[in-house]
Amino acid sequence: MRAMALLRQGLGVCAVARAVGVWPGSVSRWKRAYEEGGKEALRSKPHPGRKPRLTEEQKRELLELLARGPRAHGYATELWTLRRVAEVIRTHYGMSYHPSQVWRMLRSQLWSCQKPERRARERDEAAVERWRREDWPRIKKSPQNRS
Repeated sequence: MRAMALLRQGLGVCAVARAVGVWPGSVSRWKRAYEEGGKEALRSKPHPGRKPRLTEEQKRELLELLARGPRAHGYATELWTLRRVAEVIRTHYGMSYHPSQVWRMLRSQLWSCQKPERRARERDEAAVERWRREDWPRIKKSPQNRS
């Protein structure tokens, strides 16, 4: 649109190209498109490509399935892997996804990679908190007063 405004002001194609930071061929192409189709011809167009196999509704549903956790889907640990998510998709929707595509889909849904916390199953949270509150202050080193 800026290029078209500059052209209407009487600047040449090369001057407009320098002003907007593109090649003169681009300005010529835009000018021709504008003359043939007006402003609508200059609007951004979506990139062509294959349409997603899962609908937006199915993606939301998938996130709900994943929120239940891996154990709810028969896995032994509480760790989602791309391969496991691909298996859930295949089981529930009958579609086969490569793990790299699963990653792209999860990223588009604002999921991120997480590492599980490493904690012993036998860990006693109350005992740990008691140790932090009572024992740790007693045994930790404190700075020596140097005079």
